[in-house]
Amino acid sequence: MCSSDLKDEKLRRLMYLVIKELKPDSDCVIIVTSTLTKDMNATNDLFRANAIRVLCTITDTAMLTAIERYLKQAIVDKQPLVASAALVAGMKLMKSNPDVVKRWVNEVNQAANDKSAHMVQYHALSLLYSIKRTDRLAVSKLVAGLSKTQLKSPLAQCLLIRYTVQVMAEGQQQERAYYEFLEGCLRHRSEMVIFEAARAICQLPNVSQRELTPAVTVLQLFLSSPKPSLRFAAVRALNRVAMSFPLTVTLCNLDLENMISDSNRSIATLAITTLLKTGSESQVERLMKQISSFMSEIADEFKVMVVDAIRALCLKYPQKHRVLINFLSNVLREEGGFEFKKSIVDTMLVLINEIPDAVEPGLLHLCEFIEDCEFTFLSTQILHLLGRKGPKTAHPGRYIRHIYNRIILENATVRSAAVT
Repeated sequence: MCSSDLKDEKLRRLMYLVIKELKPDSDCVIIVTSTLTKDMNATNDLFRANAIRVLCTITDTAMLTAIERYLKQAIVDKQPLVASAALVAGMKLMKSNPDVVKRWVNEVNQAANDKSAHMVQYHALSLLYSIKRTDRLAVSKLVAGLSKTQLKSPLAQCLLIRYTVQVMAEGQQQERAYYEFLEGCLRHRSEMVIFEAARAICQLPNVSQRELTPAVTVLQLFLSSPKPSLRFAAVRALNRVAMSFPLTVTLCNLDLENMISDSNRSIATLAITTLLKTGSESQVERLMKQISSFMSEIADEFKVMVVDAIRALCLKYPQKHRVLINFLSNVLREEGGFEFKKSIVDTMLVLINEIPDAVEPGLLHLCEFIEDCEFTFLSTQILHLLGRKGPKTAHPGRYIRHIYNRIILENATVRSAAVT
């Protein structure tokens, strides 16, 4: 390509962007539409694709009818760039001119069966679903038909998995056949499709433990993947499964323990929170030691996740409350924002209310915290708790000093809470 041709191509691209963003008024739109229609029939495939995208952005219903023939031809074009542009344009036109786009079903079906261009198949399936989404029976037939054929595009296969889950969530027939399709996708050659199928099975509303096992097995294999994205995706999916089926995820505990030292602290956090949901009572002390080593290295949002998992663990094993409350009090004195501190205080409040033996140690730790607390809301919350729980303890006098210090050292709101 000579320099003049390259310059002309860059100018054309700029022109398409300007037209798309400015959207010409009624006086100019006929001229612009005529020019873009010529570009749709040009020899340069890049110009054709860009012209289709821009034209479908600025056209109205009357002009759309005039160029409909060109768009239908573009959908079945042998050049994937042009076909994808026409299909994406169709998805945009579904919002403004759905009746026109619905007449393209035959061409879109032909594009969906095109096994040579993966992106075309993906866009064609997306447009087919947009056309049929208001008809539950049509969507069900679409999913049932495509699930019996192996789509070449991994992206299209992932999209089909999501549509299958939607159909199953609506309680339609053939649920067993749909589940077998999802299970079959666990043996796909693409990691993307395998993970999407495993995640879909884990999120099924009425999934049984037996049906869940193949998906958990696949996710366990991903835990040892050299790719951080796969490890993160797998441990996050297992973290969600552990909320409902902790025993099933227990099989992955050894792999999860190895991930605590992962260089990616997000992965390590998810691994430790999953272990907190699935671990046994004998593992509590060891897990707390491992958590202490990296709490200072992670962001507050992940610290909140750890605290929430500790709350659930303490309610599960109340006899371990002393170890867990000591850990919470230690991290409470470390650096952190309001949301992190509030999550710890809320957790300690829950434990104090739910576990009788945790009342006195919990109150003492909270008293030490308000000596240096910079958040008025948390100080008043703890003071009100002291007023409610303190008189019922064996030695209520030990809390008076902490309350009195708030009267003489704090702002008006905290002083009022202390007086109360």
